[in-house]
Amino acid sequence: MDARLEEIFKDPVFNKTNPKIRYLIKGISGDCSKPGLGLSSGDRKILTDCVNIVFHMAATVRFDEKLRTALRINVGGAYETIKLCRIMTNLRSVVHVSTAYTQCPLKNIDEKFYPMPNGTEVKRLLLMAECIPDNLFEHVTPVLLGKWPNTYTFTKAVAEDVVRTFGASLPVGVFRPGIVISTYQEPVGGWIDNFYGPTGAIAGAATGIIRTLRCDPHAVANMVPVDMCVNSLIASSWDIFERQRSAGSEQDTLNIPVYNFCAALENQLTWGDFTSKTTKMVHGLSIFILHYLPALMFDTVCLCFGRKPKLMKTYKKIHRFMTVISYFSLREWNFQVHNVQNLWSRMTKTDKNIFFFDMRQLDWDLFLQQYLLGIRQYLLNDPLETIPKALVRWNRNTLSPPPANGYL
Repeated sequence: MDARLEEIFKDPVFNKTNPKIRYLIKGISGDCSKPGLGLSSGDRKILTDCVNIVFHMAATVRFDEKLRTALRINVGGAYETIKLCRIMTNLRSVVHVSTAYTQCPLKNIDEKFYPMPNGTEVKRLLLMAECIPDNLFEHVTPVLLGKWPNTYTFTKAVAEDVVRTFGASLPVGVFRPGIVISTYQEPVGGWIDNFYGPTGAIAGAATGIIRTLRCDPHAVANMVPVDMCVNSLIASSWDIFERQRSAGSEQDTLNIPVYNFCAALENQLTWGDFTSKTTKMVHGLSIFILHYLPALMFDTVCLCFGRKPKLMKTYKKIHRFMTVISYFSLREWNFQVHNVQNLWSRMTKTDKNIFFFDMRQLDWDLFLQQYLLGIRQYLLNDPLETIPKALVRWNRNTLSPPPANGYL
């Protein structure tokens, strides 16, 4: 655990942080897929005696995760966390981090709880995940998912019901962020450490691997900066505590707050800023010309020289990824954000400066510029000093016909 913490703190995001802070952090070994979160008795006692605020963020975020695994981690982990919170002697606030897309089959998503997906009971689902053989469970997965497009959104929706059902007596709330991408301001602009969602597509485009992506240019891209997301998350924990203190008694299900941290209606960005290819016909043609044809040419040359072809396999993986994210880039949702905006309005000027998260004030032009530079610097490990040479190479490549360009 200590070695893992040391590795985490080597990330450039901590370069501006006081080095002494590292030694104020204590790591706890556990596993969200196991009963009791896989905690030792000693670690469990530390948590139950010392913790004041709980942010439950652990999850598998793979859209194509096996349903059994997703249920164990996303649903079972939430259930075990709530059980642990119930015996914490100094608990002040619990925030369950969900996703804005738990109710993605709906067009309008309010800051409230919704019925369980397909009316299934939580404990029955968890029991099925433990008892049903793999081949049968795979067979019934589409039936269980129903209108949900993937196991991630489905299990996160079920996890919210865990909070509603088993956490009603706790000072608990649900936080639903949109598509979380790079930092806006803190500690540096543009920092990011993963290829999830649109980041993978942009990184692929920047390296010339991806040339086309299906999306509706007029649909709102519900992206949020990670630092503003974290600030709102911290503020929501304070709000949850204040709500229960004001109530003066244990809250019930109707009073559990839900926070949709999404793009503000007054300041939105569309997918048109990324691409304008929306129709399946144009997309399919572009895929063949810009992806498969160059890949076939490259692999053919490899075969001629006795080398193992691999580019077609790579593109098949890429297009599976593109198919998964197209569900979100071809649709638009109306997210109610009243609780988040009301929270912002109740904060002091000092707190607003420290925990800035007002999406209405986000400078999209500056943010996207930092985001793209961050992908280059932190994910592709390409120093910003190489930009002039890269521009020369880009201009040269764009003069080539698409197939030759892709081949080169």
